[in-house]
Parts: sequence; structure tokens; C-alpha cells
Amino acid sequence: MIVALDGSVLFVAQPSLQRDLSASLAQVQWTSTAYLLAVASLLVLAGRLGDRYGHTRLLLTGSLGFGAASAGIAVAPSVGWVIALRAVQGVCGALLQPATLALLRQVYPPDRLGPPVALRTSAIGAAAAAGPLLGGFLVEQFGWRSVFVINVPAALVIGLLCLAARVPAARGDRDASHRLEAGGALLLAVALALLVNALAGVELHGWTDGRTVGGLLAASAAAAVLVRHQRRSHHPLVPAAVARSVPVTSSMAMLLFTTSGMFGALFVSTYFLQYALGLDPLDSVLRSLPLTAMMIVGAPLAGRLLRVLGARTTALGGVLLVVLGTGWLAGTGSGTGPVAMGAAFALLGAGYATVMVTATGTVVGDAPTGYAGVVGGLKQTAVNIGPVLGIAVAAGLLPAAGGVRAQSWEGAMSTALLVLAATAALALVPAALLPGARTGPPPGDTGRGRPEKAAPCLTSPSEV
Repeated sequence: MIVALDGSVLFVAQPSLQRDLSASLAQVQWTSTAYLLAVASLLVLAGRLGDRYGHTRLLLTGSLGFGAASAGIAVAPSVGWVIALRAVQGVCGALLQPATLALLRQVYPPDRLGPPVALRTSAIGAAAAAGPLLGGFLVEQFGWRSVFVINVPAALVIGLLCLAARVPAARGDRDASHRLEAGGALLLAVALALLVNALAGVELHGWTDGRTVGGLLAASAAAAVLVRHQRRSHHPLVPAAVARSVPVTSSMAMLLFTTSGMFGALFVSTYFLQYALGLDPLDSVLRSLPLTAMMIVGAPLAGRLLRVLGARTTALGGVLLVVLGTGWLAGTGSGTGPVAMGAAFALLGAGYATVMVTATGTVVGDAPTGYAGVVGGLKQTAVNIGPVLGIAVAAGLLPAAGGVRAQSWEGAMSTALLVLAATAALALVPAALLPGARTGPPPGDTGRGRPEKAAPCLTSPSEV
């Protein structure tokens, strides 16, 4: 929750931060990009570290580091310090995210993961919704630095909970199968950083700019070297048991395409509401509240559907809702009322919650024994890369924001949203490869209703 809350309040604080620190627009954008580069490039490595050294330790280190970096930003004397400490926040955020998912797998047996995963999704949705409102209040009353101060007590609480827990070391954590392969970790971090940096620049430079093309080519080259290196390594960063798991790889692909379409659609609709219709940021947030409401309400329902219908049927339904919601938005315009647009956002929220709950429950529940961390890291990587890709696609199809009329935006918006709906529809293919309803005990269930290993650092997934 602290990661989701931090990301959503930052957008509200950035204009005030820019004025106070006399920063350029490019520098302000780097306060977001630096975090994204760090977190996206290190998630898989962080998950691998958790599998080796223990996820409670990673959660403790990540939470305390995140809080310390937040405190540093709150007293930062210049924008350069803010950018550097945002990168530190990204590193610590990368430690946090796979650890929370892996701990869910340790605390709950696979057949009972649905409700806690749904609660986690609802909590993230609530934090994302509260962020702009809380951020606006804090910035207005206490200044932009206050939005980082609120992370400190939350991080300390998480750290204290982990210190108070008595978690026995899992067997095999330090055996040969969990050795860390530095070369693969470095290559993956470089490939992901190059990819994210190239995609993040599309909004400013376009797809045909030399910086974008060069970045994508460099990322492709690094990825090719990584694949070759992993095939030859005796201890690959992504173990063969994970790479060959159809539920895991299918969930990754489904998340990548769904989040691309979903967040690309949010990017387009936000610009349309503010630049074409002239709404202020608060009114724009209020227009999209049905999305958040359906995430909070839909996640528990999705958890029940996942247990009854299985991953395949539940995921297909969720993806179809995202496609339908994006297509509905493509048919809206300046004459569309708030109710009709709210219905489209509600479909997006319900679909996204369903996909997230299904994918998370599947990858964590079906993770090969001992690899819950690296699987969680892969899942979070897809969730971080997908939105960047979707926004890059949308940015390449939209006109410049300044001085446009609603009529000129409607045609471009419709085209962009239809492309994004098609992107989300690609997720139907991997969703169809997910397992159906279980007819027997799930993997890892000992038959006693308990997981094979218990590590109750946190009793509720909503605490992070």
C-alpha cells in the first residue's frame, strides 16, 4: 500500500515541487522515471534474493530503506537530491513487492490464496484512489514535502512487525539451486532499464526519434545476450522450472497486455478530460472514481470466482471486461455524460481487478517450490512494464496537448483507445492457457489445510 500511495500522491505534489526547487519540467519527470527505472530493473533480482536469504529480511530491509529515502526527500535541498533518493526508493520498492507476494504463498495454502490476494488488490486500489485526495490536502496545508513524510511511520510499522516475527529459516534457501548469478542479474537489469527508459521517452520524443529507436535496439541486444547467457548458466537467474511453467509465463503475458491497454486508456482519458473538456485535475479524478470503486468491490468477488471457476474462465472474463471498457471509452466524446463515461471506467476497474487477482493467485499458487520470490518479481515486472508500454503506444497516437480543441481530440482519442483495446485483447490468448478449475488438492497442499511452510510475518496482505 505504501508504494501505491506514494506513487499516486507524487503526481499531485510535482507542480509544487517544481516551483519550490526551481526545477525544469524534464527534471520533474525524472523524479518519476528514476523510480521506475530502479524498480522495474531490479524486481526479479529482488525476488531471487528473497528466495535465497528470506522474504522477511527483504521486506524489513525494503520497508526501512523506503522510509529512510522518503525522509531524505522530505528535507532534500535540490531536485538532484530528490531524483537520486527517488532511485533509492525504487530499489527499496523492488525489495518490497516480491516479498509481499512470496509471504502470502508461505502463509496461505494455494487453494486459499484467492481471498488474501483479493484483499491485497482492494487495498492497492484504495491507496491509489486516496492518493490524489490525500496528496492535494497535504500539499495545500503543509507543502509538497509532507507527502513523503507520511511514508515514514508506515515503513516503521512494517519494519517493527517483521522484527517481532519469529520466522524459521526455510530449508534449502542456501542450496545450489538458489545461488545468485551476478552476470544474469546485471544483464536483466540493463535490458529492463534500457527498455523502460526508451518507452518512457516516447511521450516526449516520439517513436521515430533516434533516442527511442536506439534505446529499443540496445534493449533488444541486451535481451538477446541475456537469453544466451541464461541458457549456458548452471544457475540461471530465472530457473528452468519457472521459465517452463505455463501458468506462470501465461500470467506474465496476460498481465503485460492487460496493463498496457488499461493504463494506456487511463492516460488517454485523463488527457481528454483535462485538455479537451477543460476539467480540473480533481474533477477528472472524480470522473474516474467508478474504476477505483469497482477495483475495491470486484477484487473479493474475483477471488471467489477464481476458487470456483478456476483461473482460465475468471481471467478470460476479466480481460473481456477490460477490452469492453476500453472500447466503450473509444465511443465517448465531448457530448458524453458522466454516467456513461463512469460506466466505462467501472468496466475497466472490474476487469482489471479480476485479471490482477487471477494472475497473482495463479503465479503465487503455482510457483515451483522455493521460487515464490522470483515468480513474484516476474509478476511485478510485467505490471510495471505494461503501463509504460501502453502509455508509449497512446502517446504516439495523440496530438500535442496544448491548444487542441475537443473535436480534434475525439478522433485521435477514439483511434488510440481502439488500438489499446486490441492490445488488451491480445491477453485473451495467454488467458486461455491458464489452468481450469481444480478437481483435487492444489500443488503444495499437504492435505491438512495448511501450507508446507509457515512464515507469518504479516497476518494480512493489506498491511503492505
